[in-house]
Amino acid sequence: MLAREHWTPLNVAKMASEFLVTRDGDRVLDIGSGVGKFCLSASYYKPHAFFDGIEQRSSLVQHAVAARKVLGLVNASFFYGNFTRLNFSAYNHFYFYNSFFENFEGFDKIDNSIEYSQALYHYYSGYLFNELDKMPAGTRIVTYCSWQDEIPPSYSLERSELDGLLKFNLKT
Repeated sequence: MLAREHWTPLNVAKMASEFLVTRDGDRVLDIGSGVGKFCLSASYYKPHAFFDGIEQRSSLVQHAVAARKVLGLVNASFFYGNFTRLNFSAYNHFYFYNSFFENFEGFDKIDNSIEYSQALYHYYSGYLFNELDKMPAGTRIVTYCSWQDEIPPSYSLERSELDGLLKFNLKT
């Protein structure tokens, strides 16, 4: 159940990495990276780009780091913490599988190790909106299972796949 609702399918990681990486050396941030499935997959598909995952649960970061070591991937990194503490300008592009939905009643939670509330959903969505709005033209963000309320109007929806669940956005 958790994998289906919280972790990126491989076909999504492949499509997202194809859109996000436009040149060698691109840096992509996965916001709410969980066990690292997107970063691990994308780093395999795009070995000349770098993928960082930020996750609030230290146990999931430990699993991601262990998997990275087993797979021998050198272009994926994982960090324990809250994405609001990161410098967004260190990244070219972003991936977001809506990890904020856990804050709503009725949505399955991975665990009870972090605080949940609708106020946090709105705070995180607003924070992400503001940080993305500061990014330069050409910045790309792929969202999966998102209402897109964290995407500023300065981004255009380039296309969507999987019945609208996967969206590809470009800052113009």
